[in-house]
Amino acid sequence: MKTTVFTAILIGLTYQISAQQGQVTIQQDAKIDQLVDLYTTAHANTGFYQIQVGFGNYEKAQELKDQVDIDFPDWYSKIEFESPTYRVRLGRFKTKLEAERKYLEVRKKYPNAMLLKPKENEAKPKEKS
Repeated sequence: MKTTVFTAILIGLTYQISAQQGQVTIQQDAKIDQLVDLYTTAHANTGFYQIQVGFGNYEKAQELKDQVDIDFPDWYSKIEFESPTYRVRLGRFKTKLEAERKYLEVRKKYPNAMLLKPKENEAKPKEKS
């Protein structure tokens, strides 16, 4: 008797658990898309001159970035992936004059460094259609 009642309760609970279904509706403010676009534009490399110090596989790029952070501790630096290599880039210079001055300074330590111009066609914020 106990086994039959226990089995019936167990089957009833299993049926109840498996019968649950739900639907989630997300209501998002339209300004969130504008904020995401603004954030993307603000953090993009476009509109800034940068100095590419070197490139290679991830381990080599990480070692180079660590050395760059020691040599130029107050400058912005990061590793970017552009297939098939990782590139170590330094600085976010607004003017060409500032970038060229810093470039000459970097070339003393890293003779293979290159000055990169901003990408004008990507500097404009995206327009919604």
